This record gives sequence, C-alpha cells and structure tokens, in this order.
Amino acid sequence: MKIAVIGAGAWGTALANLLSENDHEVMLWAYEPDVVESINTHAENRRFLSGVPLHPDLRASGLEEQVLAGAELAFFVAPSHVLRQVAAGCAKHVPAGIPLVVATKGIDRERLSLMTDVVAEEIPEHPIVALSGPSFALEVANHLPTAIVAASADPDAAQLTQRALSTSAFRVYTQSDVIGVELGGALKNVMAVATGIADGLQLGFNARAALITRGLAEMTRLGVKLGADPQTFAGLAGMGDLVLTCTGSLSRNRSVGLEIGRGAALNEVLQGRETVAEGVTTTETAKRLAEQHGVEMPIVNAVHKVLFERQPARWALVALMTRDLKAENA
Repeated sequence: MKIAVIGAGAWGTALANLLSENDHEVMLWAYEPDVVESINTHAENRRFLSGVPLHPDLRASGLEEQVLAGAELAFFVAPSHVLRQVAAGCAKHVPAGIPLVVATKGIDRERLSLMTDVVAEEIPEHPIVALSGPSFALEVANHLPTAIVAASADPDAAQLTQRALSTSAFRVYTQSDVIGVELGGALKNVMAVATGIADGLQLGFNARAALITRGLAEMTRLGVKLGADPQTFAGLAGMGDLVLTCTGSLSRNRSVGLEIGRGAALNEVLQGRETVAEGVTTTETAKRLAEQHGVEMPIVNAVHKVLFERQPARWALVALMTRDLKAENA
C-alpha cells in the first residue's frame, strides 16, 4: 500500500520504518526541516531517533499534500497538544474514505476529547483506528519483540492496520473498545510520572507496586464511566502499557517523575527536552475529565498537586497513604 505517516518523532519514525520494511510505499511528514533532510540524506532521524538506520526507501517531506497524495492508509503520530492543528492542516489533502490510524496518546486540552475524536472532528467521514500498547520506539526500531492493539468500531479498518504493521517481531491484535484502548494509553503516562516520583524519593518497590496497581484501578474507573470495557484495562493497552511505562528505563514520563522526586522543579525538568513527556499535559486533562464525570482519581490529583500546585512530592505521597480507609474494590 501507499501509506502516509504524519509526525516524525521517535514513535512516528519507528512506525514509518516498520511499514517501509513491510514493503509499503511510505511517506513521512515532519514539521522540522532538519528531520526531513536527515531522513532523506542520511536514512536516519538524527534528532528524534538517533543511531537507528532507516529503510532506504523511506522518504520524508514537510508538505502535507505531498505526503498524503494517493495514500491508502494514514497514521497520525503528532504530539497530543498539536494533533488538532496538524489534523486540520492535513484535512483537505486526505484521500476520501481511507482509514486513519491514531497513534498519539493523550487527552485534548481544548475539549477533553480522545485523540481519535480529535482526528475524526477535523477529518470526518473516515474509519478511525486507535493504536496503543507497550511499545518503546527505540525497541521497535531495533526489531525487539513487541505486541500492541489496533482498536476500531470498523473491523475492516482494524484488520487492515493489523496486516500493514505485523511482522515476526511486531504483533498487532485487534479489538473494538476504542475508548478503553485510548484511555489506557493516555492515563498510564500520569501513573508513570507518579511512580517516577516515588522512585526519586527512594520509597521502594512496595510503593511502586502499589502505585501501579491502584493506578490501574483509577484508569479502569474512569474508563468504565466513559463507556469502556473494564477487561481492556487488563490487556496490552492497559496493564501492559502501564507496567512498561512505569518501570522501563526508556520511559520519558517516568524520568520526569524521577527528577521531580529528586527535588527538581517541573520547568527545570522540561527545559531543553527535545522529546515530549505526554504525562505532564495529561495530568491536567485527566484531572478535568475525572472531575467532569465525578470519578475519584487520587493519584492523578496527587501528581497534579506536585506538578502544578507546588506541593512537595513527599507530602503528596504521604497524603495518598493517609486517605480514609476503604475496601479495595470500593
């Protein structure tokens, strides 16, 4: 197939490279001119995925119309805070009716929409697929075994995505619970910041396990309230991605929390970072979404207090431990 990938960060580049290796004709849209030049001249994204050789047939461009011309499938992998703007800029160039795969993880600041809803609002009348799961871009680019989920209300679109991506090292499962898959991918980033903070405070493995487990409970509560299947949160896009992001050394969100737990201020941590830690933005949007739907999310609230209300990290973790006692499944 001819496939467009919109967004040339580490994850977008890794997906585009994987698709190229699967013999698809792939064009990758990059906002940064130096990324376009690096990919086309050196077969490497030296800015966002340095040191990884890319397929020689993978081409990049900064022109949406060039990337999307004739595409039979399009992936959107721009950061959550610019996805709406990027999708709107692409809308008039997207061929009619082709499936759109959304691999961005987050919640829209403006309308508290899921990322698939953002793309559907800006580019209507297309089948939409949510792509999520435990998948560090560097490991995917280096062909390490990975399994993820393609979720869509349109089974044909999910299966098309599955076939386009799958290799002996990259396994794609399909399912229909778009809400659960999207929320799992977004909310786990907040929990990764929380576990990073705990690790930075040297609170131990018991605390980390408690945060991951209770974090999953919070994610599931909000998901069910919004119409998700609770079983989704026990799968790759829920527990799988949560464990990876909360414990993996390549996790940008965990690393942000780690530095804050060690005493750094948020602006100091984010200053000069080339890559986006989605958990920072999602902490704000998840808190608002939970309040809007009357869902209790104490870990999200604690992270928000540390990141944006200047509460000392240790105090926030103590406050979590001294909440009113209750039954585990309450």
